[in-house]
Amino acid sequence: MENTFEVRTDLAVEEKESFPGDGGEISGVSLREWHRSGSRIKMTEVKILDKKGEKAMGKPIGTYITLEADELSKKDEDYHREVSEELASQIERLLEGKKFRKPDFHVLVAGLGNSSVTPDSLGPRVLNNLQVTRHLKVQYGDDFLKGRSMPIISGIVPGVMAQTGMESAEILKGIIMETKPDLIIAIDALAARSVKRLGTTIQLTDTGIHPGSGVGNHRLSLTKDSLGIPVMAIGVPTVVGAAAIVHDTVSAMIGALSNKMETKGMGDFVEKLSSDDQYNLIKELLEPEFGPLYVTPPDIDETVKELSFTISEGIHLAFLGQEEA
Repeated sequence: MENTFEVRTDLAVEEKESFPGDGGEISGVSLREWHRSGSRIKMTEVKILDKKGEKAMGKPIGTYITLEADELSKKDEDYHREVSEELASQIERLLEGKKFRKPDFHVLVAGLGNSSVTPDSLGPRVLNNLQVTRHLKVQYGDDFLKGRSMPIISGIVPGVMAQTGMESAEILKGIIMETKPDLIIAIDALAARSVKRLGTTIQLTDTGIHPGSGVGNHRLSLTKDSLGIPVMAIGVPTVVGAAAIVHDTVSAMIGALSNKMETKGMGDFVEKLSSDDQYNLIKELLEPEFGPLYVTPPDIDETVKELSFTISEGIHLAFLGQEEA
């Protein structure tokens, strides 16, 4: 019988968690987890090494680094600074050996998403905070940035297809042809499987990005193959499927029912259903009545605002260095 169980997620770390054990046993996939000494950020690196790993994970071959920062939702400048510094460190690590410190290195930052829809506005908001430098080269000549050992940073908010009638990939191809950047960093809002990761998890990957894939709205991919230059993606989950929330709630309910003698039989009955069957049952009940709902936290506006500063600062630290940022 075909397995139709699928809770949509853009996070490689959540795909890893869907496998038995700790996820390190998946063929073609390597896993590393760590905390820096004194850090409040949990780091996870999932590397998809070959086609077997690609098929198992449902994601392209490459490196997926996840920063789990539970306190990101709080207004703590020191903590957000710590996250920015860690993000900068991981950006540098992914670019190691690619000569991104050369004076004429040009990075194009693309803020994907719809600025009019708060959960989808992370990319445009990051661009609002980005310190671009390419105009200085245009205005003062090639030697201006070279003399200061500053890279060329440009940015674009391509909008969404409903606004422009064009795919983001189509717009970026034109910009690449005219401005010839060495690297694209695409910023996008993601979909998660777990509520606890909304606004508290940052995923960084060197595989590019597949806009809308987490919510089943597939757009043209932004990858090295499609655009001709390396594409790094930074994303934060801002929505989760309603069926996944109910599934998590049912799991918690099973535990509560099973712990009480008077309801133990009921809990045992539901528990005997596989995770696939539980999820599919919930999906069958919810979607005909309400459609494929996606849920976002009530404070998402403030969360996205804070995250946009944190991510833009991480980019500044990675490319402009401590003093300039």
